[in-house]
Order: sequence, then structure tokens, then C-alpha cells
Amino acid sequence: MAGKLYLCATPIGNLDDMTFRVLETLKSVDLIAAEDTRNSIKLLNHFDIHTEMTSYHEYNKYDKAAWLIEKMQSGINVALITDAGTPAISDPGEVLVAECHKAGITVTSLPGPAACITALTLSGLSTRRFCFEGFLPSQDDKKARKRILDDLKDESRTIIVYEAPHHLKAALDDLYDVLGDRRISICRELTKKFEEVNPTTIKDAISFYKENEPRGEYVLVIEGKSLEEQEEEKRLAWQEMSIEEHMKFYEDQGISHKDAMKKVAADRGVGKREIYQALLEKS
Repeated sequence: MAGKLYLCATPIGNLDDMTFRVLETLKSVDLIAAEDTRNSIKLLNHFDIHTEMTSYHEYNKYDKAAWLIEKMQSGINVALITDAGTPAISDPGEVLVAECHKAGITVTSLPGPAACITALTLSGLSTRRFCFEGFLPSQDDKKARKRILDDLKDESRTIIVYEAPHHLKAALDDLYDVLGDRRISICRELTKKFEEVNPTTIKDAISFYKENEPRGEYVLVIEGKSLEEQEEEKRLAWQEMSIEEHMKFYEDQGISHKDAMKKVAADRGVGKREIYQALLEKS
């Protein structure tokens, strides 16, 4: 009988956030795959866990995934942990999960801490709809970084981004250049003694970090573009063409003159009578 893969969420700072279920699983499985065994041994020692460990990280994620799957196919149960938080979120664990599904290995996730969700709930920004971007592409890969930032420009959901301290200033500069000035909550040291949540704006954050050196790992929670702002941009785009050109755009699609006027009025945020009057004056 094949073994299973257990995705075990571990604390992102406060060790009291370790769940009983994860503790029991880490003690009972045959093998723990850890992102950094040197870091994870401290966690295991703290909780008196003596299960064998092996490394599983970004640089061996494909070869090691194949090796772990062979182990599980032989009946070995494996727990996957990351340095902090939930495995497979912006993490090489996603590769192992995908390969397990291909191989027919059962995967189960033991919920627990996740920095992205913790920051979102603390941010004071909308939590109803959000998207998680993880780490932005490196500044060395300008094309990929620009593509991602351009995708985020019109994102109406709250945006969550991870950033390392030595890249924070550049990230804020790039976000400001593409998104403009938006509300942002900058979170660091989450769940720890000196936890900080700073609700501010991107522009003010840039000014702050010119005077203060970033320290610690950051989660940036950024306000999405409002629906009102999107509608205003659409109206401004339509106004770049004349009313006659706007009417022709719809009538060329087989839409009647009367219905085209309704659409043009709606696009421009004005009444149908105003469009009728403008066309009358041009005739």
C-alpha cells in the first residue's frame, strides 16, 4: 500500500501557533522533507520530534520529488515542511504536490499559519476578493517583472506580495511607477513580539524607507484598482474618439442607430439626449 504526502504548516514566527495535528503527524510519519534541514532541526528539537529528515528545496525539487515519490510508492509516509508557514505557497512544494497527483499518491494538507492570510486580515483593506502574487520576478529579469506588474495595474482585487528587505525599496518604486499611489499595508515580523502592520500609501512608504532601512521579511497588501476608477478610465478612453466615430463603431456591428446612441451615452457617462443633440448639431 502506498504512503501519503502530508503538507504540514509550521509557525511563521510564534511557536505557539503549531497545531496538535501537525505535531502528531511529524512524529508519526516515516520521513520529513524540509526546505532547510538546518533551520527545521531547531523546530523539531523544540517539540522533541526525532523523525528522520531529508532536504527538499528549490534547487533539487524535481530530482528529489521523484525520489520521494518512489519512497511513498513503497509505503513510506512523508511530511513536507517549509521554513515557515504553509508548504506549496510560493514554495517548491507545489512541484512535489503536482508530481504526487500524477503518480496517484494521496496528498493531504494540515492547515495552519500562512503569512499571506495573516497579513491580509491585519491590513484593513478589503478581504472579500484578493489575489496572491508571491515574490515579484527578480529585477534582473526585467521583462518578466514588467509583465507581472502590468498585469497587476488593472487588478481590482486586493493584492498580496512577498518581499525581502534588500528588495523592498525597489519593489515600492516599481509598484508606484505602475500602479500609482494606492493604499498599502506593510507587514513584518508577523506573529512575533515586534510584529508591525503599517497602513500607509505607496508614496509615503517610499519616503519612509528612504530614511529607515528595511529589516525582516515583508508582506505587502495593496489596494486594488476601484471599480469607479476603472469605469472612469473607460469613459476617458471613449472620449478620445469623436461621437460620430463612436456611433460608427457600434453601427458597423449591425446595431441600430437608436441602440447605438444608448451605448455611446452609457460609455461616456452622459444622457442619451446629450448624444442626440451633439449628432444633431453636426448634421
